[in-house]
Amino acid sequence: MTLARVTGTVVSTAKIKDLEGLKLMIVHPISPGGALIGKQIVAVDTVQAGIGDNVLIIDEGGSAGIMLEMSSQAIRTVITAIVDRIDIVKEEKNVH
Repeated sequence: MTLARVTGTVVSTAKIKDLEGLKLMIVHPISPGGALIGKQIVAVDTVQAGIGDNVLIIDEGGSAGIMLEMSSQAIRTVITAIVDRIDIVKEEKNVH
């Protein structure tokens, strides 16, 4: 799973059958600190995420198909959770 931020929506008047009825969002991977990293990806939204939400995504076709209970080769990335908060625990140095 990867942390990401929803940055937009995709509107399509024509889709292949496997994508009909699915909400498509643009997501941008983020670091745990919230910085944008990598490149944007189109993902199927399974959790009713909105623009600006931090989310968890699965970016691997086989797992995405399992999440959607389908074996479509057309779907690679799925939004699986809306992240409410990210807590980062600072590692303590071992002092001898």
